[in-house]
Amino acid sequence: MPELLLLCFMIIPQLVAGVYAHSMGKSFWFWFFISFLIPIISLIILLIIDNKKSKNVIEGKKSYQLADHVRNKKEIDK
Repeated sequence: MPELLLLCFMIIPQLVAGVYAHSMGKSFWFWFFISFLIPIISLIILLIIDNKKSKNVIEGKKSYQLADHVRNKKEIDK
């Protein structure tokens, strides 16, 4: 019985990482298994990734630029 309790306690960081990654639109299973290798560091990495994404949205920065032919098509369509 204590082994089962210990196993449940040890799997909590993996579940947290997987659920948090899934809520950000990332792969649950990828971050779940990465969290087995580096449990606490993977959570910190997820927090940093999410922080950079929300910071760019707040500042109005785009994470990519449109190609010239796409930008020209949008201007023509207007």
